[in-house]
Amino acid sequence: MRLESMQTTIFRERIGVVTVLYNSDNVLEGFFRSLAEQKDVTIHLYVIDNSATASGTELARSLAERYEVSTDFVFNNANLGVAKGNNQGVEAALRDGCTHVLLANNDTEFAPGTISKLLTELVEGEQVATPKILYYGEDSLIWYAGGAFKPWRALVPHFGTLEVDSGQHDSPRHTEYAPTCFMLLESSVLRRVGPMDERYFVYYDDADFVWRMNHQGLRIRYVSQSVVLHKVSTSTGGSRSPFTLYWTNRNRLYFVRKNLRGLQKLVAIAYVLSTRVPRLLMMPRPLASCIWAGVKDGLRLPTSAGPL
Repeated sequence: MRLESMQTTIFRERIGVVTVLYNSDNVLEGFFRSLAEQKDVTIHLYVIDNSATASGTELARSLAERYEVSTDFVFNNANLGVAKGNNQGVEAALRDGCTHVLLANNDTEFAPGTISKLLTELVEGEQVATPKILYYGEDSLIWYAGGAFKPWRALVPHFGTLEVDSGQHDSPRHTEYAPTCFMLLESSVLRRVGPMDERYFVYYDDADFVWRMNHQGLRIRYVSQSVVLHKVSTSTGGSRSPFTLYWTNRNRLYFVRKNLRGLQKLVAIAYVLSTRVPRLLMMPRPLASCIWAGVKDGLRLPTSAGPL
């Protein structure tokens, strides 16, 4: 496709950018500045605020005006979870007729052209695209350069994590797994796959969503030329916070029980439980109790009753 016609096509597309706030005030300016700098795309932002106070919504309104980013706001006045927040934003974007939806964490920053490089892949025939993601401020250290499902161990590893980016993961390809912290999708994909499972609340909700995509034959295009910088875990306190320890353990087991079958399901549950034992023994009692609570809830959470 010639460059002139490609640019015309890109300008016709309308991208609904969905971001969920939770104590995000300190990262919002970089996110809004990045959106304002994008080229060759038409975007409309949907801010879903799960914070306890409206300070994030008020700051986002100010930044949207300053950077001239067309934005709608929803203040939930409670933490309803990132899955619920994403569903609210997606529903609004589809209702408004957006041709594509970009699910984007607000603790990301990205250069001009980042979104248009993803969109180019979609207008050329793909349906889902994901960028290379680097750690913010870490001298080109990779956080994500493609990924896969390892169902026997209930893992979704990222390729290239903690490697210095020297182009070793730049070959064009499809990838089995991608996090929804920055994922561009045709609107038809969201209608086909359905909403995120809100029972996850946070963590593994994206794994579940992508697993369902894979089982419907949908593929994710990894676009290494599109690069995003990610301030990892700014809202959840890091991998050893009580919040993260509880929800990751709970949802990993819930994912297994919901999506796997037969021997694979039994092996995955056994693997998860056996690898929790040394963590429980090595961690301080308050953190160990968070892991144990997550394990117990993950084993008893209903997998079929109730809405997604």
